[in-house]
Amino acid sequence: MTKNMQPAKVEIRIVAGSLRGRRLTCIVNPELRPTPQRVREALFSILGNAVPNRPFYDIFAGTGIHGLEAISRGASEGFFVERDPKLAAEIEKNLHKYNITDKGQVIRNDAYRWADRWLPPQKPVNLFLSPPFEDLVHNPDRFIELVRILLEKIPDESTISVQTEGDIAQSLPLAVWDTRTYGRNILSIAVKGDSLPESVPSENE
Repeated sequence: MTKNMQPAKVEIRIVAGSLRGRRLTCIVNPELRPTPQRVREALFSILGNAVPNRPFYDIFAGTGIHGLEAISRGASEGFFVERDPKLAAEIEKNLHKYNITDKGQVIRNDAYRWADRWLPPQKPVNLFLSPPFEDLVHNPDRFIELVRILLEKIPDESTISVQTEGDIAQSLPLAVWDTRTYGRNILSIAVKGDSLPESVPSENE
């Protein structure tokens, strides 16, 4: 989404799992970069059996759709890191709406500050990062450092998934990244201490 676009009301559908078919109605403003459904489907297809019974961290949560999708697919917990009060309140509203408040926790904090202080669990986790447009354009180095910090902190066998645009994917910290391209969206996934098998092909393969 480019900066000159006006806010728009959109519906986003949970694709699979216990909440399959449920729809979120969201106001998407120019600061957000909504993930197309096909990219979200690819993400969870690649993660596969890594999702059930693991915590899922939706960082720069926005609408919270990735964390909700993860909970729907069996994640033990969903953590939504979001600094915008309205977006955070909307995520909490949806947790109540779907009766999953026991599975979801909204962390009202800046992602960068949160990452500096975060003490990860000892068992593997799944992290997803889709930074706002402004971060990719004006603060790419800061975002790359955020990914580096999280890679250092997460336990072995954890996954970290990053949705970006442009050339920033080429600058991600040293790791074995499985990178797929879907239009202008670039999905990069790494398993700490391991590599991913070949799975879902990208749109341009």
